[in-house]
Amino acid sequence: MANTATDLTGTSTKTILFNQQDFKQLRSDCLKTGFLFCDPTFPASSASLGDELGLNSSKTKGLEWKRPTELCSDPQFIVDGATRTDICQGFLGDCSVMAAMACLTLSPHVLNRVVPPHQSFTSQYAGIFHFQLWQFGQWVDVVVDDCLPSRRGKLLFNHSVEKREFWSALLEKAYAKVNGSYEAVRGVPRIEAFEDFTGGTSESYDLKEAPPLLFHVMRKALQLGSLLGCKISVLSDEEVEKDTDQKLVKSHAYSITAAEQVHYSGSLVELLRIRNPWGYLESKEWDQVLPEEKKKLNYSAEDGEFWMSYNDFLFQYTNLNISNLTPDMLSSDQAGHWTYAEFEGEWKVGSTAGGCSKYPETFSSNPQFFIRLEDMDDNTLDGENGCSVLIGLMQKVVRSESQDLHKIGFTIYKVPDEYKGRSITRLGLDVLSKKKLAMARSKFLKQREVCEWFLLPPGEFVIIPSTYDPNQKGSFILRVLSEIEAHTGSG
Repeated sequence: MANTATDLTGTSTKTILFNQQDFKQLRSDCLKTGFLFCDPTFPASSASLGDELGLNSSKTKGLEWKRPTELCSDPQFIVDGATRTDICQGFLGDCSVMAAMACLTLSPHVLNRVVPPHQSFTSQYAGIFHFQLWQFGQWVDVVVDDCLPSRRGKLLFNHSVEKREFWSALLEKAYAKVNGSYEAVRGVPRIEAFEDFTGGTSESYDLKEAPPLLFHVMRKALQLGSLLGCKISVLSDEEVEKDTDQKLVKSHAYSITAAEQVHYSGSLVELLRIRNPWGYLESKEWDQVLPEEKKKLNYSAEDGEFWMSYNDFLFQYTNLNISNLTPDMLSSDQAGHWTYAEFEGEWKVGSTAGGCSKYPETFSSNPQFFIRLEDMDDNTLDGENGCSVLIGLMQKVVRSESQDLHKIGFTIYKVPDEYKGRSITRLGLDVLSKKKLAMARSKFLKQREVCEWFLLPPGEFVIIPSTYDPNQKGSFILRVLSEIEAHTGSG
């Protein structure tokens, strides 16, 4: 059974070359010859658009591939810093990808990893640019030429409000390249796009069915440096960008920047700080919050941020996305408080593809991964103590190869006392059949990654990832993130 674990508690900066294309070498070759780069692996042709948008498609009639130097007199890679207005959805309609790009502008550290700085259309310009994207446990460096789909002198797909700016259009092209075509990125779910642009584990919540510990999850995620976004869904196109009675904008992307608890009218209240790039919303209820607590929260009605009670948040908003960054994407101070482990495994038909616990005769044959949690959280929620741990199970399905997704999930079991401290290889059916040892179970979903936070007591546990039905072939990555100390192993 091929199960390997990589402890990534420290910083990891390793990047591999996509299609074995070395940006510096290719740029140097072009500068020597005087020719602008033309990418043979993702050519400026209908093949890179996809079947529906490709040759003879009425949707791309009149399309021309143009370099920025042909579209304006003074093209710039980035103008006055990268902001959300640099990302305007074009004809392609890849709104999920646009949302993920927009989240990058909220974190300069993450942005600089995905969009390497010091690229330009002047210094060492050779018609080639590069970006770094996360793909199944590793960062890949992707080069593109700067030939972009256009029509009548304007970019056809993603573009910036600032007509001279091209970083977002080039990043969209790099993402289309790793997915096989421009058309392929239209179907990328938002949660996958967030993962591919941050390397993090992403969660989605329907706030009308919010789990009891969601505020605790949000608070922990923010402490970790995660990116949180929320919105109010609409039922029809007519509602898009319309105001609610509270002056919140429907379908508009808001970000959450803090989660705290304050005393309000003698009670402890949970609060969220929300950022609206279009302006701010103020609440008269702030008059009853103690001045010292306002100071503690860096209270401000400027910069488009406002505070809202958690209960009001659940009532007003409909969707929440959390992109949890791994330690290699955090500042040294943040990363030092967390431990991260990454495992690789396989479900092999006839040996390790046992299915979920609904099939007890084969369930114990699934790969097993052991963790030990030692440090209790610094804060509690509703009187509960425990260790916060984020677990994500991702199946390796390559979109460009049209592979089918399995319904996947995982189960967490407590290691029995008689096994603690021993060099365990795996737990058998006799142990796993004891219901009292089953501590938690994720949802089983037909998506690329299933990711959830859990609050577990200190101790030793085994994580068993599986497909829902037995005898389904596949490979996967299991990612575990927790506050120090956590110890990991596989069996």
